[in-house]
Amino acid sequence: MNDIKKTLMAALFGSVVCSSSAHAVTLPPPAYDETPAKAGQPVAPQTIVVAGGCFWGIQAVFQHMKGVTKAISGYAGGKADEAHYNIVGSGATGHAESVQVTYDPSQTSLGKILMVYFAVAHDPTELNRQGPDHGTQYRSTIFYASPEQKKIAADYIAQLDEGKHFSVPIVTTLEPLQTFYPAEDYHQDYARLHPDSPYIIVNDAPKVRAFASTYPDLYTQP
Repeated sequence: MNDIKKTLMAALFGSVVCSSSAHAVTLPPPAYDETPAKAGQPVAPQTIVVAGGCFWGIQAVFQHMKGVTKAISGYAGGKADEAHYNIVGSGATGHAESVQVTYDPSQTSLGKILMVYFAVAHDPTELNRQGPDHGTQYRSTIFYASPEQKKIAADYIAQLDEGKHFSVPIVTTLEPLQTFYPAEDYHQDYARLHPDSPYIIVNDAPKVRAFASTYPDLYTQP
């Protein structure tokens, strides 16, 4: 958390914590998704990189999803030599705070991961803003690693927009993944390790609770 975020949360915590509510909607599964793995068939783990606000909350959500084997906070969309928190925080490097989600295709799918991403992990109608965080480093973006990932994401966005599941269109962008850079160690598992942090209480713990109540069949304790 940068100094501005610390100051803001210290000032607002007393009044905001009681009124804060997580973004949460119930969404249908994608009409187009990955082909399910056959029972007993060996499958390689798959990954997708998503961004949408501070990476602490998105990591916390996906650490509670069945079939997800790993969720790592990091940076995507910029150069390696600038993939450092204090530099990325300037908003001038092209990076987005992101989470690399690794999953078992025999237990879940990219489509289900995107359903959770849009439904509870962040608000996809806000492009460069999530809660108290502003700037392109907090943009709503899916970093696809293959044409198939791009198609699944694009088709699902179109499906949700056509179904008017949000009051305004989804603004999430699709960007080709160049490289994912893991964030500094102190950012990993931040929500789990700092449950009493005012920022986590106000912004991220509600996302996890919303996930548990909205999609209990997909939710698990890590």
